[in-house]
Amino acid sequence: MSPDLQWIDWMPSPPLVPDDGPISLHQLRSMTLGDTELEREVLSMFAAQSARLFARLTTLPDDAAAVAHTLKGSAQAIGAADVADAAQALETAIRTGNPTRALAELGCAVAEARSAIEDMLGPS
Repeated sequence: MSPDLQWIDWMPSPPLVPDDGPISLHQLRSMTLGDTELEREVLSMFAAQSARLFARLTTLPDDAAAVAHTLKGSAQAIGAADVADAAQALETAIRTGNPTRALAELGCAVAEARSAIEDMLGPS
């Protein structure tokens, strides 16, 4: 090796699209026009709504597909992509008659989003 060359350890490149975790801060700030007070209010409302809707979905009521659709829309609005994707998967699974796994995955996504929101909002 020539004296002017050095060994450089491989380092992964940053992602092309930033990974904000369970909540896309970019999406949230776009939706709230950067109003931090509104961001906090929206996050708090989503945390409560997602818990309420998921609890309802656990019994798989007759309107479960509509409830999942409502949760999907709310999640998309604030940038909770994993929740939105899982809610969409549940909508599809309800139509095909096998929602058990999709419901469990939605539960995990909702729990992760709610935990991230709790971390973002801090102690009440």
